[in-house]
Amino acid sequence: MPIDTCNRLGTFLRDRRMRLDPTAFGYAMGRRRTQGLRREEVAQRANISPTWYTWLEQGRGGAPS
Repeated sequence: MPIDTCNRLGTFLRDRRMRLDPTAFGYAMGRRRTQGLRREEVAQRANISPTWYTWLEQGRGGAPS
């Protein structure tokens, strides 16, 4: 996967999300389309909306304060 220098945060978040084990967080290991946690699951644990988390991964979240 080529590193997008414009969106290092998104690359980092995706990489870490894919490395997480869903069963370690109490999620069922049923049929999953992606490795690791889903965006919605990470957003829920971070107490932010799934839309906001998606924007962060896509580089549309704005500058952090």
